[in-house]
Parts: sequence; structure tokens; C-alpha cells
Amino acid sequence: MTVVYPPVPPRNESTRPRRPKRSLFTAGSLALTALLLGACSREADRRPAVTAPPVEAVQARIGSLPLVERLSGTVWAENQVILYPEITGRIAEVFVANGDEVAVGDPLVRLLGESANEQVRQAEAGLRIEEARLRQANAALAEVEAQFGRISALGDRNLVSEVELETLRAQRESAAADVELAEARVEQSASNLAERRDALSKTIIRAPIAGVVGGRDAEVGMQVTSSTRLFTIGNLDRVSVRINLTDTMLRYVRIGQSVRIYPTDNQVTGSPMDARLTRISPFLNQVTRSTEAEIELVNADGRLRPGMFVPVDILYGESELATLVPTSGLFTDPNTGREGVFVATQAPTVNPEFDDGFSDPVPVEFRPITVIARGAREVAVNRLEAGDWIVTLGQNLLATGRSQARIKTVSWDHVMDLQSLKREDLLAEVLRPTIDVPAAN
Repeated sequence: MTVVYPPVPPRNESTRPRRPKRSLFTAGSLALTALLLGACSREADRRPAVTAPPVEAVQARIGSLPLVERLSGTVWAENQVILYPEITGRIAEVFVANGDEVAVGDPLVRLLGESANEQVRQAEAGLRIEEARLRQANAALAEVEAQFGRISALGDRNLVSEVELETLRAQRESAAADVELAEARVEQSASNLAERRDALSKTIIRAPIAGVVGGRDAEVGMQVTSSTRLFTIGNLDRVSVRINLTDTMLRYVRIGQSVRIYPTDNQVTGSPMDARLTRISPFLNQVTRSTEAEIELVNADGRLRPGMFVPVDILYGESELATLVPTSGLFTDPNTGREGVFVATQAPTVNPEFDDGFSDPVPVEFRPITVIARGAREVAVNRLEAGDWIVTLGQNLLATGRSQARIKTVSWDHVMDLQSLKREDLLAEVLRPTIDVPAAN
């Protein structure tokens, strides 16, 4: 059967050949291999001595593989903001603590405001002075206007000279200018008072949004400036996960694609959260040649906390049918650096005379392969056929050049369960006195 694969973007993390990331199995393979040796040691006195080591193997199968880009994301609360004071001062009161819910306008911190209060009182006094001067200027202008009216009436009857009229006109213009100047000073004083009152209001720092308070750094007696961080506030019911995409990823990653987020919360079973890619910034960083993308999702159960680093899988497609093997079956030859698998060249058969579950020695060989596509726990490869027996545990015992192995056949579910174990759970599995492995179907 000829398998045709869809064009896959070059050198992405899901498709390009690379050294397999098997830190979990690298850490536990020797111990589990020792466990396999111990499991069959009970039959050592009855089974003839052989040089074939015990290993576990599973049959390769045909299937399709989702194309996945694994990235690391950072969790942000919806409308997450950091609060700073707008003025310099010393903290007199703190009204909230971490975890408190606040509404828009709720007071959070009060700064000592004696100086601000005094400046407000001075500004109020200055405004009253200028308003009094304005009234004086208006009275003077009214007096000059009245006098000018009387003199003008006499001038119409030629009872006063032109010099007197010109003098009164000049006095009237001067009085009007005094009024305009006094009005300007009143406006200036009023503006100064508003500025002082605004500064006084800033001694009470209020919540600009509704949300939950966290990251409290404010303490009574602390001297703060405009660069002093006080709180972080955000809505925890909705969060966004921010990831960085390279310019290469932008060729196949699109808004709306399915994503899978894995919360790292010990109180949760570890089940992923499914969502979709919400937005991608169109601008690339000129240095890193990357851009930021966001995933918005509901966080009603609180599994995601702002500041968490979470693995994010972007599911951008699916491969055609191909030969699949577990990730734990991959092995890198330490001598050549070639990636491949150990394959049993004949089907393992369990001898019913013995009850340890291992077959009689069968030939095995290292077969170099090329990884066509990578999934979370499976890989699509070439040079293998469905039904080939692939060693998934104990490859290090075969790497010394041994050409035979005693094989315990296991199921895919068993291999997948082992691959999903955390390091501490894997250690507990190793320390079990016996193992219960389901037989292959």
C-alpha cells in the first residue's frame, strides 16, 4: 500500500526529524528493565540460561496522526492590570488584601494627605482673593462708566472740554482692562484649586476595574512613588493564554484552529482544556522574528491561574494513514546517531511451560527509520509495516549488539499508560514487587 502524505510546512516541531524527547523513559528505562529482569528471575532455575535479555514489545499499527505544534504559554487574567500610585506619598491605610473582589471605584489604598490638604486650603484662599479683586475691578469699572455717562451728556451740550472726555474714555478702558485681568486671575486660581483637589483625590487609590486583587505589595507606612507597584487586579473567570509564534509557524497556524491546554494543577486530574486560537498579532518582533497570539477561554473552575506556564498544543491538521509506533519505541544509536527502532524479525511465542510471560529468544534487529510526523505519544514512520513487533522497553539491553531478545507482548493501552506517567508515578511503578501487564490482543 502506498501512503501519500499531505504537504507539511518545513521544519516545524511536529514534522521534522529530530532526536526524540524521551526524558521520562530515559530516566526510567534502566529501572524498568531491571524490573523485567527481576520478573523473570523466578524461572531462572528452570529455564535454560540464555543471553537474550527480556524486553517489552507492541505491534505497529496503521492510523492517522494529528499534526501538533507544542508551545509554552503564559496565563493572563481578563483585563489584567497593575496599579501604581500617581503621586508620591506614604501609605496611611490599605483597605484590601489578596483574593478580595472589588468593584470599579472601590478604595484600595489611602496615602497621607496633610500636604495636599494644605495646598487645597491655600488654593481656596487664593481663589477667594482673586474673586474679591474681580469684584473691586467691576465696581471701579461701574463707577467710571457712570461718570463717563454724566460727562458725555454734558459734552453733548458743550459744557465740558474734549480733554475731559478723552481722559474719562482712557479711564474707562483701563477699568475694563482691570476687570479682564481680574477675571483671568480668578480662572487661574480656580484651575489651581482644581489641580490641588485632584492631587488630594489621588491620595485615595481606587480600583479602575472590577476583579480580584492579587500581588499585593502595599503596606502601611511604605513610601511610594509613581513607579511603586501596589496591586494586580484582573477577572479570573475569564483568562487568556499568550503564546509566541515564529514567522515559519504563521504559514500554517491560523486564527480559529483548535488548541489543547494542559493545566499544571496538582488538584486536577490533568485532563486538557480545549479551546480555539482567538487572535494573532500581525506585527513581528524585529529581533526575534516572532509574534504573540492569544487563546481566550472560560476559567470558571479556576484551573488556570495568572502567571502559570502551561503546555499548549496547536492542532493544525492530520496526516494520511501511516504506520504508527509509540514514542517510547524510538531509540537513537549511540554509535551512528541514527534514529530507529528494534524490531523482532519473527513473531514471539510464549512457552506455556513457563509462567513469566516472556517468549523464547527471537531474533531482533535495529532498523533505522525516518519520522514523518510526530504526535503527543505516537509517531508516523517509514520502513515499517503494520504488525511488526516494536520493542518499547529494554532497548538499552539490545544496544550492546545482542541479536536476540525474550519478548513480553503488551497492548497499546499499556504503553500509552506508561508514557503518560509522571516521573514520581513511574518510580512507584518501578518499585512494585510485581507487574500486571495486559496481554496484546
